[in-house]
Amino acid sequence: MALRLEGGEAIEGACLVGADGLWSKVRARILGDGKPRVSGHIAYRAVLARADVPDDLWQNNIVLWAGPKTHLVHYPLRRGELYNLVAVFHSDRYEEGWDVYGDSDELRRKFEHERPEVKRLLEKINVWKMWVLCDREPARRWSRGRVTLLGDAAHPTLQYLAQGANMAIEDAVCLADELERLGGDPLSAFKAYEEKRYLRTARVQLTSRYYGDAYHAAGVTAELRSMMLHGRTAEQAYAGMAWLYDGP
Repeated sequence: MALRLEGGEAIEGACLVGADGLWSKVRARILGDGKPRVSGHIAYRAVLARADVPDDLWQNNIVLWAGPKTHLVHYPLRRGELYNLVAVFHSDRYEEGWDVYGDSDELRRKFEHERPEVKRLLEKINVWKMWVLCDREPARRWSRGRVTLLGDAAHPTLQYLAQGANMAIEDAVCLADELERLGGDPLSAFKAYEEKRYLRTARVQLTSRYYGDAYHAAGVTAELRSMMLHGRTAEQAYAGMAWLYDGP
């Protein structure tokens, strides 16, 4: 088969694996299911130097502050040299891409009623990159002939389970295994790969949506969330996620 690039160059190969992300051009040709589903949530991300983080707010851990229609997560990077901050809130704004600057004033307004610890961290940063959080409905098939999809191109998910990259890695391992097992036959391997992956990746997609609702709950919904989680032991919490972390 041959692939013709936008510049006119043609590349020949035995098959094509579209791993071109949320706005996949390969997916558009295979499934034609339009633009991604906009979740109504926006993420602002920034990084602080260790010296800029107040000592009482520094933790060598992943910390999540959840509030009505908002949450903030922070954790160290590069052996503790940097501190990553991701603030998420509800918004109808939609822009494609990963290189858009956010509005610091908008962020402060969204978090004006949150915990003082949260506001102190947000005030440390004046420049934020933002992206609109999107996913798609789970798909039963994402291959056609000698073309298949992998990672976010096949099953884009919201970030609430932090599994986007992990699912892509699992996809790659599974696809490689099937190609080897089936003697390099892409048509058979792609079908077997889909069969092994579509339910697990769909569960991640749908559970991520649920977690987003739970993190940002307010009113009665927040009370129900707290009631469901109250009193759970660490062992019960781990057992509840064994389907994900124990592997496919």
